[in-house]
Amino acid sequence: MTDSVLTLLFAAVAVAGLAVLGVVLWRNRHPADRQAATVAELLQAQRDGAARLEAMIKMLADRQSQVQHAVNERLDSVSNRLGDSLQKTTQHTAENLHKLHERLAVIDSAQKNIAALATEVTSLQGVLANKQSRGAFGQLRMEAIIADGLPKGAYEFQRTLSNRTRPDCCVFLPDKRPMAIDAKFPLEAVTAYREAKSEDERKAAAQRLRTDVSKHIADIAEKYLIPGETYEVALMFVPSESLYAELYEGFDDLFQRAHRARVMIVSPALLALAVQMVQQIQKDARMREAADQIRDEVARLVKDVSLLGDRVRKLQNHFNQASEDIRLAIVSVDKIEAHGDRIREVELETDAENVVAAPTLKLQAGE
Repeated sequence: MTDSVLTLLFAAVAVAGLAVLGVVLWRNRHPADRQAATVAELLQAQRDGAARLEAMIKMLADRQSQVQHAVNERLDSVSNRLGDSLQKTTQHTAENLHKLHERLAVIDSAQKNIAALATEVTSLQGVLANKQSRGAFGQLRMEAIIADGLPKGAYEFQRTLSNRTRPDCCVFLPDKRPMAIDAKFPLEAVTAYREAKSEDERKAAAQRLRTDVSKHIADIAEKYLIPGETYEVALMFVPSESLYAELYEGFDDLFQRAHRARVMIVSPALLALAVQMVQQIQKDARMREAADQIRDEVARLVKDVSLLGDRVRKLQNHFNQASEDIRLAIVSVDKIEAHGDRIREVELETDAENVVAAPTLKLQAGE
């Protein structure tokens, strides 16, 4: 800004010098008698130019000061705004980075959970691939449903029956007969049926599935339905809702066969419903037992009340007899008092009439 002002000053001085030089040259063309006046005018013009130049310099200095002040104010304002903006931007960036770190931590945790889930799925596939492990898995799921829905003492796992067989679970009904529950997991047959690509493969897989499930039904009916010992219906537990749905939708004949064999095929949801029904049956049995006890107690209470009535009536008779005896005793007392009153009256009259004969009476009494 200072360099531009100096440039303007130099330009103004140059213009003034050119003007003076032009006036001098113009004046040189006139006669000599005007030289003195010309010199005076030049001096005056120089003074005027110097005054104007000084005023212009002062004005330019004031203007430069104002411009410098305005520029400083604007620079300060811009600096403040820039500082506030940088601070807000820094804070916003820090918050975004913090949120980003939190989200990355969540994503990292989710990734770990996914990895763990993948490992569990792999282990579950390994478990389900083994027939014994698959059976243990179904049994554990059945045990969890039973233990969660029934109180202790209402069931027993691996109970040995009279024919030396051991169902997975026995649920005790109110008549003390156990209802057998056995877990079966026909995963291989159902998987082969689902993955069959041709019609022949599908028919073969369906026949295999019917054979496996029919064998399970026959085994349960033969081993766990003992007349007089167990309940007349046993449960075949299929520990997968999808497998049960597959059987129910495509193999209705298996359910009919199970019904004829008095074996009920249940899924986890149906087993839970059956457990609730057993709970209600046991509750009703307890209520009937309580009602019988209440009826017996009421009968005993009525008997005791009857005995109490008899005893109260006997007591009333005794009380009435005692009241009569008391009345008679009071009558006797009244009579005695009356006799006493008459005796006192007789004695008083005798005393009044025989006052003079008293010594004689006394003498005679002495004799």
